Amino acid sequence: MINAQEISALLKQQIAGFQPDFDYTETGVVTYIGDGIARAQGLDNAMSGELLVFENGTIGMAQNLETNDVGIIILGEFTDIREGSVVRRTGKIMEVPVGSALIGRVINPLGQPVDGLGDIRTIKTRPIEYPAPGVMQRKSVNEPLQTGLKAIDALVPIGRGQRELIIGDRQTGKTSVAIDAILNQKGQDMICIYVAIGQKESTVRTQVETLRQYGALDYTIVVTASASQPSPLLFLAPYAGVAMAEEFMYEGKHVLIVYDDLSKQAVAYRELSLLLRRPPGREAYPGDVFYLHSRLLERSAKVFDELGGGSITALPFIETQAGDISAYIATNVISITDGQIFLKDDLFNSGIRPAIDAGSSVSRVGGSAQIKAMKKVAGTLRIDLASYRELEAFTQFGSDLDAATQAKLNRGRRTVEVLKQPLHKPLPVEKQVLILYALTNGFLDSVPIGDILTFEEELYAYFDLHYDNLLDTIRTTKDLPDTDDLNAAIQAFKDQSVFK
Repeated sequence: MINAQEISALLKQQIAGFQPDFDYTETGVVTYIGDGIARAQGLDNAMSGELLVFENGTIGMAQNLETNDVGIIILGEFTDIREGSVVRRTGKIMEVPVGSALIGRVINPLGQPVDGLGDIRTIKTRPIEYPAPGVMQRKSVNEPLQTGLKAIDALVPIGRGQRELIIGDRQTGKTSVAIDAILNQKGQDMICIYVAIGQKESTVRTQVETLRQYGALDYTIVVTASASQPSPLLFLAPYAGVAMAEEFMYEGKHVLIVYDDLSKQAVAYRELSLLLRRPPGREAYPGDVFYLHSRLLERSAKVFDELGGGSITALPFIETQAGDISAYIATNVISITDGQIFLKDDLFNSGIRPAIDAGSSVSRVGGSAQIKAMKKVAGTLRIDLASYRELEAFTQFGSDLDAATQAKLNRGRRTVEVLKQPLHKPLPVEKQVLILYALTNGFLDSVPIGDILTFEEELYAYFDLHYDNLLDTIRTTKDLPDTDDLNAAIQAFKDQSVFK
């Protein structure tokens, strides 16, 4: 017989241990939709940058947290979202997948593959917004990042952990400089991330094929938000790229990240801000457009060993209009970066490629990002070039030149010729040192201008065959070999060649 008291005790025990098992999600209602922007009421506890899900499955990101509603940027298709649609909170801040599974893939800013090679298998994620390393967590930049371009490695050297701006008009070879720098990282224990912002899809495809052809895709991630994508994706792309880079940096690896280009990101952010009814400032950009880029670029650093000892080197691009480097976004980014490489269209059109203007370009890290051998041979190059440009302009007015002026002009012409480089042919640093040593020590003074490229190629081939030990000394000790041996070797090459 069942005792009523026992039943009562059991029921009380069940009630005491009862845990309500229901899912509580805060939801809101869309009050406005248009141009990739939505407004919703009822999301009182939403966080800035929180991911929100619309009833059709599209993801949005909370941007404006106002008293009566929330401004949301929509990351995807919004044609079937209507006023009155339900939107719910996820409690998650925007994050992207990270890790080595992404290497060799082409992905969008949400971390989804767009290369048709299947899913990316990684469970690690990082928030796209993350505090930059503090002052005491950073090491000074002292390790060179070789780009393989003589004009950069000799005149405006880049170090691991540096932010070097590449600035110039459209069609002056900015992307080519970055692609060559990526190609030169082969075997250098460097991971590269190429972020294409607002580029044509055909252009991105061309760059991906170039990287694949030269074997560079094996250590590169391509993040693309093409011109046909909505503005929120263009705005998020650089942050997604740097979040992926940070994962490697804190694992002690070295990363080179290229933002191509931040002008388009600023335009996308301006569009978003105006649609979100934020007050416009200069050139209709919002007041926080400086912070847009500073919080991105400050995340590039060389960190202490306790944090992994890795580095992120950033090459941000800015596109100028008619060479105007005093424009709003250009001056903003110049003030954030550690130097700039200025590409000029008149140099490009006259056949000087890469079209780097040595006078306007500067690296604020300077010689500390160069090996000893390069410092020794490149010391006088900038002065030689500057005095040549000055003399070149001056001598247009007269023809009577003394021997010293004529010698300076001849050396200047040869310097310009040596600094030219074919596309996608980055040079190892020891060969750069070799040709610059030959130039600064007068071995090229008797070589006709038109033959310098041939002289250079034959010199490399000769040294590879007969004096590889001298190249190996530069490669391993990072210093010049005995100058008498080097002079004798170059002279031996000249004696047996047609360039006597």
